[in-house]
Amino acid sequence: MASPVKVAQTTEESQLAEFFQESVGNWRSERRYYTLPEGETKEMVSIVTIRYLESGCEELLLLAQMHNLADSSSLICGAQVTWESADSATGRKESKGSTLFGALGNILYRDRGFATSKPVTAQYYFPNGKTLCLRTEYNNSVFEEELKLVGSKYRTRQTIISRAGEQLMIGQYLEKRID
Repeated sequence: MASPVKVAQTTEESQLAEFFQESVGNWRSERRYYTLPEGETKEMVSIVTIRYLESGCEELLLLAQMHNLADSSSLICGAQVTWESADSATGRKESKGSTLFGALGNILYRDRGFATSKPVTAQYYFPNGKTLCLRTEYNNSVFEEELKLVGSKYRTRQTIISRAGEQLMIGQYLEKRID
């Protein structure tokens, strides 16, 4: 009798797969960044597209290679997030890009970080089934993020960026499904 090839998912992996699947689609993201301690604010609007990635797909195989994982097919699921952002006040285009996420255990592998184009990892956990919390550390900075699904049409996000134990920026987001 042949043994099953697919390894059973952990609870965290199953929750993350479900969270990514529920997030699939197009979102209008309105966000505000507070620079600390001055409290300067910047408001942005983005169109964000989220696509679910199945284990073994080309994007996850590439992501596993970027992170030098021994088994390039070990990432159990993931998401591709693309965005185009503009300044809310001026309408000036600010950024456009894409990032890949892939999960294994309680680690979320990314092809890039918030402030770096290099691959990074984040630890993740779920305080409840609709709220994903991430902690990413690199370049002496810590990025703590909370993403919460609110029904099927809304998501909220909050990001706190710290360095040497001092909070530098807070980002708050309200995302509305537009598809």
